[in-house]
Amino acid sequence: MRLALFEPDIPQNTGAILRLAACFGVGVDLIEPLGFVLDDRRLKRAGMDYLARAAIARHESWRRFLAVRPAGRLVLLTTAGPVPYHRFAFRADDTLLLGRESAGAPAEIHDSADARLRIPMAAGARSLNVAIAAAIVLAEALRQTGLLPEGEG
Repeated sequence: MRLALFEPDIPQNTGAILRLAACFGVGVDLIEPLGFVLDDRRLKRAGMDYLARAAIARHESWRRFLAVRPAGRLVLLTTAGPVPYHRFAFRADDTLLLGRESAGAPAEIHDSADARLRIPMAAGARSLNVAIAAAIVLAEALRQTGLLPEGEG
């Protein structure tokens, strides 16, 4: 199980997602260009000392990511997804893909996804923070696949 961030542009969200990944023991793919530098103090503040524990792979473009990504399905989290995440059968080798905070994922990314999932929300709500969305869906995916850590926490 992995998380992939397509051209993230808010360092605090990326820091929070890297911390999440470190705590759950999953790798993260950062697909460039990023909207910030990796030594941004806001990213460091959100990620805290967990950044050193995060397994990060950087990719210079979407094309390079596709060329080297691990086997398994690309599962895009999107408000336009036809399937609610809690009705989806996750697999241990899935990569959960998140779009840019400011613009979501372009059509090319949607077309590349093996599945497109949404998080149901109350009427009138547009979207969740990308780090919160990642946490909700990653926890369910790890629970379904038996990969949720059982250590002390």
